[in-house]
Amino acid sequence: MTDAYKTLKEPVEGIIFKEMGSKFINYGYPVENEEDIKFYLEQLQEQWPDANHHCYAYSLGLDGKNFRANDDGEPSGSAGLPIYNQLLSHEVTNLLIVSVRYFGGTKLGIPGLVKAYKYAAQVIFEEGEIVEKYISKRVRMVFNYDQQGIVERNVERIGGEIKDKHFSDKCMFTIRVRASKMDEFILQFKEYYQMEIKQLDEC
Repeated sequence: MTDAYKTLKEPVEGIIFKEMGSKFINYGYPVENEEDIKFYLEQLQEQWPDANHHCYAYSLGLDGKNFRANDDGEPSGSAGLPIYNQLLSHEVTNLLIVSVRYFGGTKLGIPGLVKAYKYAAQVIFEEGEIVEKYISKRVRMVFNYDQQGIVERNVERIGGEIKDKHFSDKCMFTIRVRASKMDEFILQFKEYYQMEIKQLDEC
């Protein structure tokens, strides 16, 4: 099974359009887990506490089986589902799209709502960039100062990312590595360089 997936390169925030007086403020966030989703939803609730609706949809995981579509008080299936269908049509995952609506006094009807919330997701993809990313895992490495160059070169070679550096009597790096390359990464440092390396995420 591949460890690659498509999602937004970076967040898209505050894209606004109006439909028959109602204002829709739209957001797209690349996410890795449900904690990320909760954080962004709470953030938007604090930013727009008096909005009539915070409708959203998300998909998580390579197979996209962890998903949700939320109408937040709009008629059933008229808001979250049109947003979610755009996630499906763009074949993306690990992505949250939220549309914040301020009611403008004129009812849109269910067909109008479906059209508006579909467009709310479309503008996110129009403004953002879809990229290919990979499921990654973290490791913590402890090594001598004279081995720092070896570590940094090999992290770059394998396409990893150094997330944190700590220096005391030894160097301690936290590194993100593509999941499919994790075994190779650990093997080279343990066998060839006898470095202390610990995997932090379950595979």
